[in-house]
Amino acid sequence: MTIRRQYSLPNCTLVLDGLSEDSTQKMSILLNAECHFLGMNQVLSGGKVFLTNLVETVSAYGQGCLSGLYSPQREHGKEEEGKVSIEPVPGKYLHRLTWESPSEEQKVEVELTTVQLFDLLEAVDQLFADTQTLPDLTLQLQSVSKRYRQREEPLLQRATPTILGIGSFVLAAIAFVFFPIPEVPQPEEPKPEESTTTPTNIPVTIPPPKPTPTPDSLE
Repeated sequence: MTIRRQYSLPNCTLVLDGLSEDSTQKMSILLNAECHFLGMNQVLSGGKVFLTNLVETVSAYGQGCLSGLYSPQREHGKEEEGKVSIEPVPGKYLHRLTWESPSEEQKVEVELTTVQLFDLLEAVDQLFADTQTLPDLTLQLQSVSKRYRQREEPLLQRATPTILGIGSFVLAAIAFVFFPIPEVPQPEEPKPEESTTTPTNIPVTIPPPKPTPTPDSLE
C-alpha cells in the first residue's frame, strides 16, 4: 500500500512517499522524499539517505542559529551516499542548502531565507512528532565542543550598563524631589499712561463787571 505524508508550512512543504509492511497506515518504507520551497522551481529530492542527512543537517544548523554556537561540521553523509550541507551566504541574510546526489551525479543548491529555513525545521519537527511515519528514523545531534563557544562576559560586566542606567534615573529623580522648583515671575499688567498735555480750544466764560453806583442812585 502506497502512503503519502505531507507536512506543509507557508514557505516549505515536505512530501514523503512510502509503503506500509502491513495493513495499517504506518509508513515503514520510504520510497522518495521531496522538499519544496515557496517561490522556487528547484526541488530537493531523494531516498532515505537524503532524508536522513537533510534532517540532521538542518537541525544542527538551526540549533546553531538559535544558540549562536556553530560547529565547523555542517554536512552529513558520505561521498558515496550523497551529502547535504548548509552554510550562511556571505553578505546576505540567506542560507545555502546543497544536496549532492551520487546516483544522479548532480549538485542542487538553493538559497533559503530565514523564514524558509525555520519552516523547514518546523516540517522536520512535525515529521518526528508523527508516530505513523518512519518510526525507525532517529535524529542524533551532538553538543558543540567548548572550544567553539564564545567567551562569556561575567554577569556583573554584562549587567553594568543596566545598573548604571537605573542609577542615573534614580539620581535624577532624587534631585528633582529635593531641589526647589524655580518660581516663574508673572508678567506685570500694563499701567495706563497719564496724559501731560493741556486741552486746547476750550471756551472760557468771563462774567461782566458790576456797575459802579452814582450819587443819584444813593438818594
